[in-house]
Formats: sequence, C-alpha cells, structure tokens
Amino acid sequence: MRTITFIAALLLASLPNVQAADAPKPNIVFIYADDWGWGDLSCHGNTWLKTPRLDKLASEGIDFQQFNVLSPVCSPSRAAAMTGRFPGRFGINTVFGVGKPPEMPDWLDPKAPTTPRLLKAAGYRTGHLGKWHLGEGKPTMADYGFDESAVYHGPGPKVGPSGNDIPNRAAKFIEANKDRPFYVNVWLHESHLAHSPSDESMARWKHLDPRQQVYAAVITDGDNKVGMILDALERCGIARNTLVVFSSDNGPAKLKEGDKGDPGKYRSHYNVGETGGLRGQKTSLFEGGVRVPFIVRWPGHAPAGLKNDATVLAAVDLLPTFCAAAGVTPPTDANGDGENMLPALKGESIQRTRPIFWRINGNKKDPNFWPDLAVRDGDWKLVTTFDGQKVELHNLKSNRAEDVAKDQSKDHPEIVARLKKQALDWNATLPSKADPACVSKDQGTGSEKRSQEIESPTPTAKAPVKDRNVPFNRWDTNKDHLLSLAEYQAGLKGQDYLEARFKSFDANADGNLTREEFVK
Repeated sequence: MRTITFIAALLLASLPNVQAADAPKPNIVFIYADDWGWGDLSCHGNTWLKTPRLDKLASEGIDFQQFNVLSPVCSPSRAAAMTGRFPGRFGINTVFGVGKPPEMPDWLDPKAPTTPRLLKAAGYRTGHLGKWHLGEGKPTMADYGFDESAVYHGPGPKVGPSGNDIPNRAAKFIEANKDRPFYVNVWLHESHLAHSPSDESMARWKHLDPRQQVYAAVITDGDNKVGMILDALERCGIARNTLVVFSSDNGPAKLKEGDKGDPGKYRSHYNVGETGGLRGQKTSLFEGGVRVPFIVRWPGHAPAGLKNDATVLAAVDLLPTFCAAAGVTPPTDANGDGENMLPALKGESIQRTRPIFWRINGNKKDPNFWPDLAVRDGDWKLVTTFDGQKVELHNLKSNRAEDVAKDQSKDHPEIVARLKKQALDWNATLPSKADPACVSKDQGTGSEKRSQEIESPTPTAKAPVKDRNVPFNRWDTNKDHLLSLAEYQAGLKGQDYLEARFKSFDANADGNLTREEFVK
C-alpha cells in the first residue's frame, strides 16, 4: 500500500509539469501607438481625455509605471522594440527620411535578431499591421520574419494610417489564425501628425476648446481601435490565451503655435498631449520623451488590476520577454541588450540588473531638450552632452519629474563620475559610419553619395569635417553653439535649396544644427 501511495504521489507531483508542457503557446498582440504620452490615459489621471477601453485593459492586467522606450523619436524606438538591442548599435539614432548622419543606414539590418523571426521558427504565424518606419530598400517584411504584413512607411502591401483600416486588418489576421499560435504587431497612427479625427469623435468632444477637441477625438479614435482588436480576440474565443501589450513609441509631440494644417489633417497646433507631470516631450531624453504607457493583459498569468510602480522595464526587454512567454530561447548570437522580464508580467518581483542607455542630438537652446546622452542604473539617471561637460543627476524614485531644482549632480560626484563614464564609454562603442550593406546605391535616393563616402578607403573623406568647423564658427552669429535656419541661409546667401540642405543636416529635426550635426 505504501508503494502504491508513493507512486501515486510521484504521478501527482509530476502532473503540473506535464500540463505546463502541454499548455498551448500564448498568442501575442503588441499594440504600439505613436506619440501617445504617458499622461494621455484617463487611468493615468488625465482629466479631459477618456480612454475607457485602455482603462479596462489596465484593470484586467498590469499597468507598469516605469517603462522606457530607447529613443524619444520613432525609428530608433521601434528598432529597439523589434530587435532587443539599443538602436545606436545599428546607427539608427534619428528618424528614417528626416536626417542622414553618416552612421544612419537606409533600413534596419535584416540580419538583426527580431521577435517575429524567432517566434516564426518556433511555429508561430507572424504579422505586422500599421506603421513600420524602419526604412525601405532591399529587405522585404518577410526578411524580418513576417508571414503577413500591410504597412505604411515601409515595404510591401500598404495600409492606410487613418480610419479603421489597421484594426480591421488586425481583426482579420486574428480570425484567420485563431486555431494556431500567432504573434502580431498592430502599430497604430494615433496620436501622430497629421491628426485625422473621425467626425463621430469630433462631435463627442465639441464642448472642448478647439485644440483639446481635436486631440481628444484622436485619442478616442485610438482607444476605439484598441477595443476593436480586443473584441476580435473575444469573438474568436482566444482572449484568455493571448498576451496583449499596449505601449507607445515615445512621448507626446510638442505644440507649435499657428501650425494648424487643414480640417481632417490637423497639425502641431493641436499637439496638447500630456506626460503626466514628466519633464520633456518627444525628442527629449528626459522622462517625458521616453517613459510611456505599458499595459499588459494575460489572463491566468498577469494579476488583474495591478499597478506596478517598482519594476523598471525597457523596450529592449520585449524580445527576450516575448520569447520566454512563447517558450523560445534566443540564440546566443542575438547579443541582446535587454533582460527576460517575464516574471514581472506574471506579477512577480524582479529587479533589473543591466543599465539603460539613450542617445539623441539634443537641442541646446531648450532646458528640457538639451541632453545628447542618458543612462539609468537602478534609481539613478544621468543626462549629459556628447562631451560630458554638462550633466544632471536625478533619483527617479524620489524625483520622477526630473525637476532641475532637485538635480543631485553636485551632491553625488562619485555617482556622476561613474554614470558619465558609462554613458561616454557606451557611446564610443556605437558605429560612426553606416553599414554599407544597409545603404541604398540607387540614384536619386540621396544615399549613393553617402555610401561612397562610407566605403572610401582614403582619408580625404574626413576633410569636410574639419572644413565645416570654420563656417560653423563664422555663421553662428549669436554664439550659442547652434546654427538656426536663418544663420545658415545668411551664410550661404544666394545658393539654391538652402532649406532642404539645412534639413538634411538636422538629424533630430529640431530646427537647429549642432556642431556635431553640421561637421559630420
């Protein structure tokens, strides 16, 4: 009898492992909004924007309060989310199609590790619907691991950014693949320019002032699109076995007085998104530019209604975490910069062990947009310039808003020295020239001349860098170490296409040229 009992106990003890092994692989839906600020949700305390579907999603899962994207602008942010690597490792430090510094390729390296490729190899059906903005050229979406795609700002079959084209395509993908595991990116347009709110949403918010009306309508449209995707999961009976993540590629875009656009194509005059009290916005390395919503729903795994303000997550964690959820081990040559944070998605306590790094060309004229580099290690975050001459140090646990009055750089010189060295050393490892394999050779693209400079073995290609310091100093008439468009035009008075040439240097599209942007 004891023997039988012992054997029965062994069988019962092994049963959970058998069930775990036989459990179906979870579907993964990654919804990535565009320029949607941390404070642009009613569940984050916004008083005039309403996001009932996202609020409900948060109530059914975990609302992570400390999630960072790895760039305050679109393309590099998306590169990190796709590959699990800091975007600077690919030379992607600005937006495709806006500026072309020497390290900037024309497309994301198709040999880079990507979540869809790894999951596809494990039997997942993979899809991408919506914005891409990781370059166009030789690679197809299939080269990045996608079975199906419909995109804008990218290669292959197209999808419209406005209206319900993207969520409708997502619903069809879900319905077609409901009987097998799938991974799908649904990358929405809201709340990027040009704002194209629906008539229904505009009517709903007609009592607000014109700026708030347009932006509230856009957020309502985006919230409704999230709802359409969630409804498709329910209709197909697969919501309980689906990991849903909602996030945004960077913080809310800046308002620009007078830039109104046209009805139905409203522009930056209506950019009144909120950061929830965080400093900076899109293009800034302060938290308002890089801390964004991150909501996870995974029934049976993620506890419902949990607000996690302790765990530090970053976009480079998505690849290893999604792979872990799917039971996939990334190859050793993936060389990821992120961590497997799956325990956090299950409501468990986990502490980050690796620092987070950022790079952008900051706007030195603006006190909320000046940093070029940033590093976070634990609760400490340091921002600095490329030369390390200016720094701020903030403890994000006690000063999430990075209030300049609470800058602790003078109080903790040892922490400043350590973190500044980390940031500068990390930046020194990043490529200064684009990978020739990821640069277009086609005439008329603006890339052929640049690729020749990259591949040239002679030292003469460096001469313009030295030469441009001279006009930079001469044209910088107000001596603020920046060139405005007016200063640039005055310096080259009478020449053609000056505004277009100015924009080709302006890597971060802030309307000013730093010395680094100009002399490269």
